Amino acid sequence: FLFVPAVEVKIEVVIPEKERSKEEMSPNGKASPLIYKVNGTARHYHLEEHPMASNPYHNPKDVVEASVCHVKDLENGQMREVDLGCGKALLIKESGEFHAVGHKCPHYGAPLVKGVLSKGRVRCPWHGACFNIGTGDIEDFPGLDSLPRFQVKIEKEKVYIRASKQALQTQRRTKMMAKCISLSNYNLSSTNVLIIGAGAAGLVCAETLRQEGFSDRIVMCTMDRHLPYDRPKLSKSMDSHPEQIALRPKEFFRTYDIEVLTEMQVAAVDIKNKTAVFKDGFKMEYNKLLIATGNTPKALSCKGKEVENVFNIRTPEDANRVVKLATSKNVVIVGASFLGMEVAAYLAERAHSVSLVELEEVPFKKFFGERVGRAVMKMFESNRVKFYMQTEVSELREQEGKLKEVVLKSGKVLRADVCVVGVGAVPATGFLKQSGINIDSKGFIVVNKMMQTNIPGVFAAGDAVTFPLALRNNKKVNVPHWQMAHMHGRVAALNMLAHGMEISTVPYLWTAMFGKSIRYAGHGEGFDDVVIQGDLDELKFVAFYTKSDEVVAVASMNYDPIVSKVAEVLAASRTIRKRDVE
Repeated sequence: FLFVPAVEVKIEVVIPEKERSKEEMSPNGKASPLIYKVNGTARHYHLEEHPMASNPYHNPKDVVEASVCHVKDLENGQMREVDLGCGKALLIKESGEFHAVGHKCPHYGAPLVKGVLSKGRVRCPWHGACFNIGTGDIEDFPGLDSLPRFQVKIEKEKVYIRASKQALQTQRRTKMMAKCISLSNYNLSSTNVLIIGAGAAGLVCAETLRQEGFSDRIVMCTMDRHLPYDRPKLSKSMDSHPEQIALRPKEFFRTYDIEVLTEMQVAAVDIKNKTAVFKDGFKMEYNKLLIATGNTPKALSCKGKEVENVFNIRTPEDANRVVKLATSKNVVIVGASFLGMEVAAYLAERAHSVSLVELEEVPFKKFFGERVGRAVMKMFESNRVKFYMQTEVSELREQEGKLKEVVLKSGKVLRADVCVVGVGAVPATGFLKQSGINIDSKGFIVVNKMMQTNIPGVFAAGDAVTFPLALRNNKKVNVPHWQMAHMHGRVAALNMLAHGMEISTVPYLWTAMFGKSIRYAGHGEGFDDVVIQGDLDELKFVAFYTKSDEVVAVASMNYDPIVSKVAEVLAASRTIRKRDVE
């Protein structure tokens, strides 16, 4: 019989200091673009570091310590949400060791205790973000922040957690970042890194560079008039104002010297002279370039397409305007795409009528398959949405310049005060036609696993690229989803810094309609069968998409955390056979 004395485990947590006051300026004063051209000058790294004192809690009053359980209360591989009196933490036991981190996913606040624990990381049950349980660092997306990590100690068989009250309340941690070092060679029209596009890919690229200690000039430019915002909310929460859905506040960009040029369109890229030419004639030299321009929605090509009150939803203003015009009025949505269906769901309670026009026989047929598509369609019909399937729009009619009716090819005439078009999109890459950057026949930028194009120093990310998907034997695919854009941006940044990082993430997406969510992981393109468990009529099911004998994707409704579980299995490069799920 072996006697093991009580072991005391101490893990210190470093809590980021409270954000500097808004008045405090970045080293460059009011975002003044002090930069230097790369010419072999030594790089100075200046991390926003908080010194690791022997006790990292600067203010003892901010610290709480509590006994949360007995060591035997948790088995290996178990998680438990524990209350410290002024906030909760997630306690995890893996391989005999205890870890404590924030209990909520910083993305949308999902309870991580309901997520999936696997090999040192926890995956969010809602949208698939992954966090390292030892450090709290974010390892897969969506979202930008990491989890706070708390100190765990074991005394007399009891587990204690010591934490900062502030961290328990905020439940998020921004990783330490470098700032721009102002060097000589001040030059407004030259930057070290130029990022074209300010969506998730562009922002994550800029943040990752700063997190890795990069201290040269970073410029992001966007045709949008806003700083980066949470684009999926445009169709899921259409009343949101730009500041409500901003991914980072204005001060953040100032603090970390990430310059954002709004309402600026790049017209051409000159790869020989490493210069971007803007529509207004302004030119900017770069050392490294990221192209993350996303896509452009397709317009209708029918008669009357220029009538007023016909929208593609591209900006918060578009979404807000549609809600205003649709309230108690007649809405026609063209295209049962993710955008079209989410808009229909959002407007169903607000509009007098919502009609949806689609070429296929059921919504989402190519993506979720016919049976899931029908179940979703039924849910919409029970919420007063009327479908006009296997037809398209032949004409938009107006009265005094404004939309009055939508005429279908079937001959049906629908009353319409506002029309939303969601019939797909094309990559926004027209400006690269003469550049020498490799673009495929559909207009997508072709990149390798490091997000590099065929031109050295030029990277591309997000909806506008095709890249090799590890999950599908490195087949070149386009995955126009929010989570994937984040990961592309991160991989591009690491490879700008020569880390040799290859992308291997599992695609993960979600859609929200009438308070219900469908979650999806994998890449189901070309699936030949769907195995369904659960009850489609009750909207409580999991659908496995198979190709030959292999599960290539999974979707679920009211069945958490199955999609995150499957994503973890696929992320570990394990094959799931059809017989395993039948």
